[in-house]
Amino acid sequence: MLACSGVATRHVPAVPPSSPAPVAAVQTYHYQRDIQPIFDHKCAACHGCYDAPCQLKLTSSDGLLRGATKLPVYDGTRLETAPTTRLGIDALTVDGWRAKGFYSVLPTVPVSGTSQVQVSLLHRMIDLGHANPWPANERLPDDLPIGFARQNLCPTSDAFDAYARKHPREGMPLGATGLTEPEYQTISTWITQGAVVDAVTPKLTGNEIAQVEKWEAYLNRPGEREQLVARYLYEHLFIGHLYFSNEKQPHFFQLLRSRTPSGESVDPIATRRPNDDPGSPSYYRLRVVEGSIIEKNHIVYPLDDRRRARFDQLFFGQPWMLDKAPGFDEKARANPFLTFDAIPAKARYQFMLDDAEFFVRTFIRGPVCAGQAATDVIRDQFWISFESPARELYVNDGSYRAQVSPLLGVAGQDSVLIKAGTEWLSYKHDRNEYAQLRQKAYRHKEPKGPVIGDIWDGDGNNHDALMTIFRHYDNAFVHNGLIGAMPETLWVMDYPLFERTFYELVVNFDVFGNVSHQLQTRLYFDLIRNDGETNFLRFLPPAVRNPLLHSWYQAGGKIKLFLTYADIDTEVPTRLKFGKGIDAERAKTAYVAQLLQALSKVSGPDDVINRCPRGDCQLPDETAAMKKANRALRPLTQQSGAELPVIPLLPEVILLRVRGEKERLVYSLIHNRAHSNVAFIMGEERRLQPERDTLSVIPGVYGNYPNFAFDVPLAEIERFSTGLSEVRDAAGLENVVRQWGVRRTHPDFWEIFADFTKYQRETEPLEAGILDMNRYENL
Repeated sequence: MLACSGVATRHVPAVPPSSPAPVAAVQTYHYQRDIQPIFDHKCAACHGCYDAPCQLKLTSSDGLLRGATKLPVYDGTRLETAPTTRLGIDALTVDGWRAKGFYSVLPTVPVSGTSQVQVSLLHRMIDLGHANPWPANERLPDDLPIGFARQNLCPTSDAFDAYARKHPREGMPLGATGLTEPEYQTISTWITQGAVVDAVTPKLTGNEIAQVEKWEAYLNRPGEREQLVARYLYEHLFIGHLYFSNEKQPHFFQLLRSRTPSGESVDPIATRRPNDDPGSPSYYRLRVVEGSIIEKNHIVYPLDDRRRARFDQLFFGQPWMLDKAPGFDEKARANPFLTFDAIPAKARYQFMLDDAEFFVRTFIRGPVCAGQAATDVIRDQFWISFESPARELYVNDGSYRAQVSPLLGVAGQDSVLIKAGTEWLSYKHDRNEYAQLRQKAYRHKEPKGPVIGDIWDGDGNNHDALMTIFRHYDNAFVHNGLIGAMPETLWVMDYPLFERTFYELVVNFDVFGNVSHQLQTRLYFDLIRNDGETNFLRFLPPAVRNPLLHSWYQAGGKIKLFLTYADIDTEVPTRLKFGKGIDAERAKTAYVAQLLQALSKVSGPDDVINRCPRGDCQLPDETAAMKKANRALRPLTQQSGAELPVIPLLPEVILLRVRGEKERLVYSLIHNRAHSNVAFIMGEERRLQPERDTLSVIPGVYGNYPNFAFDVPLAEIERFSTGLSEVRDAAGLENVVRQWGVRRTHPDFWEIFADFTKYQRETEPLEAGILDMNRYENL
């Protein structure tokens, strides 16, 4: 609830020590019971991730006690690597955080001897907001900075009076409907009585305790092979929220490296990356996730006895030898294919495919709570499939694997500024050499070209075999199934591409890194996208490959095709069925038809809103309300921005609540922006093609960062859809917003915003968490 600065600061001076303020003998309210629910309802939507203003995290008592800092996490221009400030990792005590420059937002008494109690910054920020309410459901002033790009101030106690005089409308919650009178009085009384924070350790069930013991024993088994597999599992699962699948209401756990063995308190080893040298004997431990769940970094992974058996089957089901345990040097960190070469490659690939959506989610919405410089390398909507582990060349041909593995390192390990250019050129050269070797090897293996059986069919039961990615400016969302209308591009991922993407964007990505690290990561991700696209092109007729590729790289993108990427294969045929003289778009359609037929058991339900040429599609279990809403919204998906001018005017992610008498429905309206190409870091605005934009309408919540919301009675859904269809300019959109829009100042803003999370808990309880409103627009 404090506003933080975007100024690049490498080191922040330690904060002078202080003591907690005097505590009232009688406490009217209790933190966990009365205060945290208010924070969850009206604060955690902004104060929950790395992008929390001033790094003030209000999802747990630890975050509140840590306080705030002027040190920003996100800064794409900093020249030096910033110190890491991960809650629960880099410091475990309040004094530890004070030494890192964090200051209290609760009332304190300076240790200097004075008895003067410092007024709580938290209280003053809330008080400032409470004293200056906004007119109901009106636009905020244009000169009020909101959103992720806001340049904030993070005032300390000494500077707060000046802040309040200069920014009287920038109390908290910022630019939104404020606390109710009861909420305000509850927090005010709690702070006045000493702001006692009663931390509560989650109570694990007997089964959870037993499972923790089993899993820690499994991961810490002696033996070099066992420890190499444990290291591989840790590097792939450290980012997840792990849970025991046989629990009705499971707790979530983090997998950490600890200095202490099982049975003792976890003492996390705070390396910058999970594949850095721990520097001392370490033990793999499971620590329960405390605090409220934030949806944007909540990526779940189930554990149970069957999972352990599956790991044993995959990793120890066939004999293999380990001559020497790999180290943790730069080469080992950059190239997991060499580091884990001893573990059978097919086992590693199948391990990732078993939970493909989890791993795609980790690099789509994992360590990065914001990252336009990374996400602008991908299209706003595209589909993903995977090569079959039974046929994929890398995991089945040992000699080919040995030839190309040294070329598969990922960029960004060396963040020395002066070396950025040479580092990047070296990795680009290796990748392009690998791409040429891959073409040659597949040409030799399949001289008649690929078959649809080369695509993984999910083993007949895994719906992760097909996935859809939606990119929303500086963030993205993934879900299994082919969702939305036919996208401009599709990806086919093999094991080297899947693993490289994970290591580049998750394991080796440092959110606190400097501009060199972030630049190299972004440039290599550009190559990853190109790999996924060209892997797909191999399945199409040779005559359409270049025309389709060049349609993705229009304007300046053609220069990038010539200078940066390896040439594609336009000679080896395909064994998929295509008509003679077929053009590129019809070839894509024919490919998808064959893909859906081959993967019919795992393709999921039809998309009856976005892909319904007849206009009367429906699912077997549709209620009357769903049928009515789907029919009303379908026309919005069938035209481009040129035909439907409202589409380019809309933000990236709109949540729509449709209220009927017996049920309420939730939809996501996704604005897919078209680009001439996505090959460059700068100048995205110049590459937009709004006349080609499209809109996807999807039942459910398909975005972690909603940009706006509409609340529409079911009886008015046709009028709402028609109203959007008739919009021609900003004034027309304003009319629709005034009737059904939920602005930040809407009297029921927080209740409606929370209802979307409630809907998730009802429909996807394991995946649900508090949504982020840092990008909620002043529409």
